[in-house]
Amino acid sequence: MTDPADARAEALDRLPVREAVPELLRALDDHGVAVLCAPPGTGKTTLVPLVLAGLVGDGPARRVLVAEPRRIAARAAARRMAWLLGERPGGRIGFTVRGERKAGPGTVVEVVTTGVLLQRLQRDQELAGVDVVVLDECHERHLDADTAAAFLLDVRAALRPDLRLIAASATTDAEGWARLLGDGGDGGDGGKGGDGRADDGGGPGEPAPVVSASGVSHPVEVVWAPPERPVRPPHGMRVDPALLDHVAAVVRRALREREGDVLCFLPGVGEIARVAGKLGGLADAEVLQVHGRAPAAVQEAVLAGANGGLRRVVLATSVAESSLTVPGVRIVVDCGLAREPRMDHARGLSALTTVRASRAAARQRAGRAGREAPGVVYRCWPEAEDARLARFPSPEIAGADLTAFALQAACWGDPDASGLALLDPPPAGAMAAARGTLTAIGAVDAAGRATERGTRMARLGLHPRLARALIDGAKEVGARRAAEVVALLSEEPPREYGDDLAAAWRTARHGGDPYAARWRQEARRLEQALTAVGASGPDGGRGGAGPARGDDAVAGLMAALAFPERVARRRGERAYLMAAGTGAELGDGSRLGGAPWLAVAVADRPVAAASARVRLAAVTDEDTARAAAAALASEGEEVRWADGDVLARRVARLGAIELVSRPLADPDPELVRRALLDGLRREGTGLLRWSAQATAVRQRMAFLHRELGGAWPDVSDEALLHRADDWLGTELARARGRADLGRVDAGQALARLMPWATGEAARFEELAPERIEVPSGSRVRVDYGADRPVLAVKLQELFGWQEAPRIAGGRVPLLVHLLSPAGRPAAVTADLASFWRDGYRSVRAELRGRYPKHPWPEDPTTAQPTRRTNTRR
Repeated sequence: MTDPADARAEALDRLPVREAVPELLRALDDHGVAVLCAPPGTGKTTLVPLVLAGLVGDGPARRVLVAEPRRIAARAAARRMAWLLGERPGGRIGFTVRGERKAGPGTVVEVVTTGVLLQRLQRDQELAGVDVVVLDECHERHLDADTAAAFLLDVRAALRPDLRLIAASATTDAEGWARLLGDGGDGGDGGKGGDGRADDGGGPGEPAPVVSASGVSHPVEVVWAPPERPVRPPHGMRVDPALLDHVAAVVRRALREREGDVLCFLPGVGEIARVAGKLGGLADAEVLQVHGRAPAAVQEAVLAGANGGLRRVVLATSVAESSLTVPGVRIVVDCGLAREPRMDHARGLSALTTVRASRAAARQRAGRAGREAPGVVYRCWPEAEDARLARFPSPEIAGADLTAFALQAACWGDPDASGLALLDPPPAGAMAAARGTLTAIGAVDAAGRATERGTRMARLGLHPRLARALIDGAKEVGARRAAEVVALLSEEPPREYGDDLAAAWRTARHGGDPYAARWRQEARRLEQALTAVGASGPDGGRGGAGPARGDDAVAGLMAALAFPERVARRRGERAYLMAAGTGAELGDGSRLGGAPWLAVAVADRPVAAASARVRLAAVTDEDTARAAAAALASEGEEVRWADGDVLARRVARLGAIELVSRPLADPDPELVRRALLDGLRREGTGLLRWSAQATAVRQRMAFLHRELGGAWPDVSDEALLHRADDWLGTELARARGRADLGRVDAGQALARLMPWATGEAARFEELAPERIEVPSGSRVRVDYGADRPVLAVKLQELFGWQEAPRIAGGRVPLLVHLLSPAGRPAAVTADLASFWRDGYRSVRAELRGRYPKHPWPEDPTTAQPTRRTNTRR
């Protein structure tokens, strides 16, 4: 039997990063910062911290802090390092994650999540007693990791130039981190440019040294395995079930075709569960599920390797891309999808969304098949689509909810984050929305600086919304009950718990599943944290106001405190309107239906859907909604155009929810004028009274604008609405509603736009005459409604006329419509002489038999024009 000590020594000797350790130590001695670039499995997470701490090799003893982006990775790294030393976590090797700590006075290497690291930096900016910080998996660009790096660079520049900092990356794209650490870690100004941000290059500091370690790379064959039929692209959290069917089929195919264990990448817990269900009939393989919510026993079983010779199928989220080593894997099945956070600031909804995985992520996943021997990756998308994938994942700061980040920055003393050395600056709109939220809950003051209350919120290790609910809710219901509900809100319960928050609370309270166990642990942590920050509520949270309310009322209050813009009032059978202005709908069979008010805790809005879907909510009442969302309350006069008329009333609102309204007897005339203008813009100038005369005047003005321009104004709808005050000002000042607009003589008002100042208005009749006198003596109206002005007149009235009149100062000839005695069109011409010469003969031949009582002379140019028949003449 192999001696355990020999096995550990052999494991240490096999780690490829050992060859790069001397260069890494020299870089730290010379610069204090370094970027360590090493593929997964080389030992950068396990051997390097042991060497830095002096636990392996002959280096000096140091205290090392290793920051991991995920709890599962932090626990796994600590267990692996402790095993390499023949120990268990809690001795020289320890770890701290939210709700769990195994470390003591003798711990010299402690693995923490980046969230825990941020908490420590806020409490102790100097990180007293820590000599080296390793930021692991920094290439994943998680927001907490980016923030921790920026804070640490500030600490090195201002307080601890002796603090050593390593950014460990699993990819070769290390230039950005090298530049950031070099500029920000030189003990000077933090490496910021003139605007306070990290320079893009060419700054005063040199890039940090990049130390590379090559891994044991076995060849990995790529098998393209796209679905036979196209599947719908992902949107929101939805993944086409046909793709999951296909992934399960590819796993079965891989088990038939290849040897070794299978690691299958899927975007989330729900997809893992569904694919696991489709693989339930496997007789020769064990199916395991790995994700952040998986029980510790399952996580340990996966990381321990095969047991008893049975093949394993490990279904995992992206947590297995680089943070964990899964032994025995020779086959990777990659569905090609990932989850990224997205924030819809307009609707106040934040959620994970399903996206195509980047090429960098696909390389990372494929590499898992070649860790111990040659392997194969089955990619469930067409080869032709591969080149169109994004090169790298989006940095979380670009699309996530920045409320927690903004509070961290405010507590750090940099409210707008302009002085932080960040690879990517936070989007201005997202930061503005975050500051608005923090101001509303009292976490920052008007200048954006953290208040005392905000500092307490930041120390709770929660999103600021949940911290607000915990602190304020504890005063109303006691710390224990407040902590229990917030624990439910901090990690969404499983779908089978239902969409009723109070019912989910009761299920968790009596449940024996892994979620219930984690929930109880988190609830205890939050209750203790409340006491630690001095906000535990009445009687320390164990009595006082708590028992006075039932579970449903408490759940409603806590959800409303956490998400005040999501309090919602019923407006249909299953439909609600949230204070943020977004509609929300309950699912079929929801027990929440019929409640007048809800406090929505979790909702998502599918692509192209008009309303959000409620995932988790609690029944509440109007008083609770008003109290929780007091910052959204408003009351005032509202004068606007609605339903085809001016609506004037006094309204009390809770965000977009209308609570009470009553008519206004004497509204502000200026507000009425604006409402009337809005009505005109919406419905057009047809709201005014357009007589035939007014329409004709407008057409004549339009003709002159088109032909002469200059002082003659544009009278199109768009132009008239733009200049409404110029020609309708008097009428708008007197009008109070639609009926008043309908009495406005549009022609009279329109005359105000004529060029009176230049004198051109006096020539209006000359330039665009309303009527033209023809040879018969008739005064015939000119039609300006077409592209060219038209004179429609009976043919006999024009005998002797050789040329059609010209208008607009002689520039435009009239288009003559020659009519039959019955008034029907007989011919159209702009050249009368030509018509008499060439066209009249055929018209005469066609019409004189039909109208024998009318004159049809052989020579119309010398005939007497007339309006009468031969008899009457």
